[in-house]
Amino acid sequence: MKKSLLFASLLSLFLIGCSSTPIVDVSKPAGPSASKDESDEKDLDLASLRDPNNILSKRSIYFDYDKDVVKAEYKDLLAAHAKYVASHPKAKMTLTGNTDDRGSREYNVSLGQKRSVSVKKSMNVLGAQDGQIETVSFGEERADANCKDDACYGKDRRVDISYEKE
Repeated sequence: MKKSLLFASLLSLFLIGCSSTPIVDVSKPAGPSASKDESDEKDLDLASLRDPNNILSKRSIYFDYDKDVVKAEYKDLLAAHAKYVASHPKAKMTLTGNTDDRGSREYNVSLGQKRSVSVKKSMNVLGAQDGQIETVSFGEERADANCKDDACYGKDRRVDISYEKE
């Protein structure tokens, strides 16, 4: 009988010791807080990217035929985007290179990549961090198949800027 009483006492103590108590995570602030998307939007100042009166709403850099050199007329646009990214460490952008449909598919993918890398290097010189910018090439995949003149082709020869959280 002593053994069973001792066993019951030990079992009770064990169960009391194992009872669950609420755990408070001190790494998270208590009370209502902004969601991750809301805080990212505040941190990244996405409103300035969407404002049509802000230079940051302009997202395309156009190139001459068969060239990957950034034209001087885009200096202010590149500087604005580079400054934005440099001042928002959480910001991430993608530079998408495009070409018209003249030339082979392989050549156009390569040229689109050279164009996006050219824009990236310009932004790096202006203060944007390498890790914040991804380069991609679509080559001629997004080209207007109905183009018949250089004015139309000119719209296809570009690098488009997009931001991750938009």
